[in-house]
Amino acid sequence: MESSSATPSRLTTVQWLICVIAAIGFAFDIYELLVLPLVLEPAIKQLGGFAVGTDEYINWARVLFFVPAFVGGLFGLVGGYLTDRLGRRRVLTWSILLYAFSALAAGFSTSLGWLLFFRCTTFAGVCVEFVAAVAWLAELFTDPKQRERVLGYTQAFSSVGGLLVTGAFYVAGLIAQSLPAIHRGHDIWRYTLISGVIPALPLISIRPFLPESPAWQEKKARGTLKRPSFLELFQPQFRRTTIVTTLIFACSYGAAFGAIQQLPPIVRGMPEVIQATKDLEKEEKKKATERVVATVQSWQEIGGLAGRFLLAFLAVRIVSRRALLRLFQVPGLFIVPLVFFFPAVNDLQLLKWGIFAAGLFTVAQFSFWGNYLPRIYPLHLRGTGESFAANVGGRILGTSAAAITLTIAGSKWLASILPDATPAMKFAYTSGGVALAVYAIGLAASFWLPEPPAGEIAD
Repeated sequence: MESSSATPSRLTTVQWLICVIAAIGFAFDIYELLVLPLVLEPAIKQLGGFAVGTDEYINWARVLFFVPAFVGGLFGLVGGYLTDRLGRRRVLTWSILLYAFSALAAGFSTSLGWLLFFRCTTFAGVCVEFVAAVAWLAELFTDPKQRERVLGYTQAFSSVGGLLVTGAFYVAGLIAQSLPAIHRGHDIWRYTLISGVIPALPLISIRPFLPESPAWQEKKARGTLKRPSFLELFQPQFRRTTIVTTLIFACSYGAAFGAIQQLPPIVRGMPEVIQATKDLEKEEKKKATERVVATVQSWQEIGGLAGRFLLAFLAVRIVSRRALLRLFQVPGLFIVPLVFFFPAVNDLQLLKWGIFAAGLFTVAQFSFWGNYLPRIYPLHLRGTGESFAANVGGRILGTSAAAITLTIAGSKWLASILPDATPAMKFAYTSGGVALAVYAIGLAASFWLPEPPAGEIAD
């Protein structure tokens, strides 16, 4: 445990404003990412006319999960490089503009192709924003403990974004008929996508006027700022760090996208939910089912919020980063798969508690990376290094777990093993297996995770 003898100075008014804007930014990032599982099924049904479980549905669901993440990861790599070349604040501003207007446009999509396009541009903005924001915060707060707290607690608001999008989906279901029609309809999924532009308004208004990273600006002004390079990430000094962080980052995202984010179709197909809504009219049945989905999703988001705050609390008290990460990996290895193998199949009430725990242990790991990565790369390579782990590991490799889950769940091989299982049950069992695999790989890889130097971050 770290000593607490030195007390960091109080935050100034400008620093508080920076923290508030950063927290909104992180919340909006996750808001945009987590909206897809809620709107995926109704969007594919309306724009494509494909029913859940059909080959066409599986293919489009796989594409909408993976392609935007892949495209976002590629743009995120470029964005991380530009963060080191052009500055943290400038890249932040443009990334916000990109995904704010993309979120608005996605709600007016007239085909699955256009929805895919705007999800790609939304992901691109989100992937760039995360990397630039973490580097920016790490360099604005130089006191080690203060920096850990700021990074930990501002990232915790990412899970507030998850709660907000769940709430937006729920509210949209209640007031959809009173909102202006879009393409002659009042579809809940469209209003939910469009709502993503609302949190961006204060970011667009204020963030461009906040200070640039002093350390980056000073080196740039003096002409001593080194040029970033992706090849440098694989030089002996950084090779192990780059490979291990990318692998574990991928496992963290793999558990989320390959298991937890598959929850909506699982809940919709639970016997308990079907039985409770069987006597309702079509529209009422649809709304009632979506309210159950939103409720269960909110339990997961509350668990994620608790996990992020727990991580922020422990980050300044536990010196070993390996030990800190394993506090969430070890229990998650057992709990997350079990949630999908058992309560996700037949017990809605127990599923709520289980998905709370799954969210806590999984989502906390996302905050871990925001605290860890700025400490292991020097200033000129910070955005580039962060972007490789976050985008190649998390966005590209990690989110591909969703495609793996969707492929296995819809395969003839699984159908032959579970001939009597419903599509929802197949999703649940596959999600549990994917969660077990990525948690095991991530825990094993943590034994090679480098410990960052104590105290000040490298310049």
